[in-house]
This record gives sequence, structure tokens and C-alpha cells, in this order.
Amino acid sequence: MSFSVFRASFRNPAANPLRRATQLPKAQFRVKFTRNFSTPPPAAEAKSNTALYAGLGAAAAGGIAYYFYATNSGKEAGTAVKSGVQAAKVSANFVPTKEDYIKVYNRIAQVIDEAGEYDDGSYGPVLVRLAWHASGTYDKDTKTGGSNYATMRFEPESQHGANAGLNVARDLMEKVKQEFPWISYGDLWTLAGVAAIQEMAGPKIPWRPGRIDGFAAQATPDGRLPDATQGADHLRNIFHRMGFNDQEIVALSGAHALGRCHRDRSGFEGPWTFSPTTLTNDYYKLLFDEKWVWKRWDGPKQLEDKKTKSLMMLPTDYVLTQDKVFKKQAKAYAESQDLFFKDFSAVVSRLFELGVPSSQWVTPEPWVMPTVEEQKEQK
Repeated sequence: MSFSVFRASFRNPAANPLRRATQLPKAQFRVKFTRNFSTPPPAAEAKSNTALYAGLGAAAAGGIAYYFYATNSGKEAGTAVKSGVQAAKVSANFVPTKEDYIKVYNRIAQVIDEAGEYDDGSYGPVLVRLAWHASGTYDKDTKTGGSNYATMRFEPESQHGANAGLNVARDLMEKVKQEFPWISYGDLWTLAGVAAIQEMAGPKIPWRPGRIDGFAAQATPDGRLPDATQGADHLRNIFHRMGFNDQEIVALSGAHALGRCHRDRSGFEGPWTFSPTTLTNDYYKLLFDEKWVWKRWDGPKQLEDKKTKSLMMLPTDYVLTQDKVFKKQAKAYAESQDLFFKDFSAVVSRLFELGVPSSQWVTPEPWVMPTVEEQKEQK
């Protein structure tokens, strides 16, 4: 069965209620898509070895601990982390290759499918949100924030309202980190976002490693992420600060095709689309095809589709249909999923690299990570 047939049924609530759509086995989608202080061991056994990874983590921790007590400088702290990790890798004669990162990708893909009854049966959307929020704090003028130091590990950033509920994603990735202690949190979280998008039928997101872990002193202030209750001026202020233009604002908004809001987190409630664990351009189609009315309830202002009352849109979503510039771009994405995927891939790749000095990248050009299905087909 082609995906177009699935998509048609998703948009027909009478034939396929939201709950039934979201519980379709993810395997049906994947098949159709091309998109989931110890001494290190001897060098001869170093490559791709779990014991080695543990040794790297401990060795790096030793170097970092020294710098933590030796300096309070944020810049020096970042250098300390980088130096400790690099020293551990050199002493163990180990430098992670693309194949090593693919192993991490595959483990993340397994985690995504272990959600059970959590949010439509997938951890994918919350991992996308983790990568997004860890990167979207960047300020191009002060050169602070972004994915480089993974500062959402620390309070108060972890407690910012925009990050409510992301402890779920961080805890999931902590388990992966224990298996691959050599990978930085920044690389792990952004790779999780890449894996989630690709394994949920989205486009390929070029990605490369090189982020380093920092300290609480490098955490960013509250207010750098979008406030869903606001309008077009707010969106431009937030995204232009990161270095994005209006077209890129609209493209990044398409991530709302995935997941749902939670009353106990953001205060809002419900999914944006009928297929919240599959990335399509339905978010834009629904914005224009459905009639949206303000929801009558005791929560914050949000819209619901008049027909089924099972979908929602935030004020920052609906503004894409009201602002002249935003509307033109949103309509273009509603008419062409290929165009949306092309632009979304490019802008998400940029988003995940915000705040990382070019000198830190392991490779001059980003990698394209194969999906789990592609790896199976190559065997």
C-alpha cells in the first residue's frame, strides 16, 4: 500500500479516527520510505569496543574534574572538556568513525520504538523537541547558546517553561550515553533528533559530530525559545536572533507535524495532525484546509478544528495563515511536500549546528546517516 493511501485515510477522520491512525505499526511506514579514572584497554582492541567507551568516559571525566576545580572560566571549561575527551581518545588510540556514530543512531532508533503507550507509541517527537530546544537558544550577536555545550543538563535551563517534559527525552538519552560514553551530550541529542526525523519518514538531515560538553555557567537565560501564545513579531524576534529568515521560520514550524502538546507541560493539549508519528506536509495542508476556531476551555488560548475537534493549532501556528510573508511560504509547503522536505532538511541541519565553532567539526562536510531500513537493504 502506498503512503499516499495512508495519508488520505489520515485526513479522513470519519474513516480513521485519530487514535486508530496513530496506532498503525510504524514498520508499515518505514518499509515505504527512504528516510532511527580507569586505564583504557589495549589499542588493538580499542575500536568500537564497549569497554573502551567506558574507559574513555572515565578518562575524560578525570581531566574535566581537574579543570572544574582549577578554573571558573566558561571558555576554559569548554576547552577542558574538549581537551579531556581528546586526550582520552588519543591515549586509547581511538577516534570514532562514521560507523561508530551509526551504531549510536541505531540504538536511538531502537529506543524510539520502545515507547509502548507513551504518546501515540513513539518517543520520536519528544527527541526531536529535545534536539530543537537544545539548539534553538543560540544568539548570533553574543555567540552564546546553541547545541555546543548541552547546557539543558543544568538548572535553571532544564527547568525553563519551554523545556517542560524534556526530562523524559534526556533520561532516555542518558541510557544511550551509558552505552556510548565517548559521545558528547550535544552530539547525542542532535543525532537523536536526526534519527527521529528520518525514522519517522522524514527527509535526510545532514549531520556531523564535534560538539563538546560544558558546565552550568554556560547555560542560557530563559526566554530564548518561542512562546506559543505570541504572534508574528515575536516569531521574527526569536528566529532572527538565531540567524534565520522568514522562509526558514515557516520551514522549521513544520516540525509541528510531529507529536502533541500536553496540558501538564506547556498547558496546551492535543496533536497538530492525524499522523503525529509520521513527518509529512499535512501540518500546512490542515492549516489551510480545515476551519479553525478558538477552543472553549479553561486552558490557554489555542485553536481546534471545527470538524472533529480532535486537532489543535497554537497561536504561533495560526499566524502562518495571517502574516502575508509567512502565508505565501506556508501555502507553498502545503502544495509540495518535496519542497517542504528540501527546505526542512537544510534548515534543521543548520539549526542543530548553531553555536558550534567550525574548528570543532570532525569532518568538513556533514554526513548523511542511513536509516535502519536502508542498512538492512544493504546487507
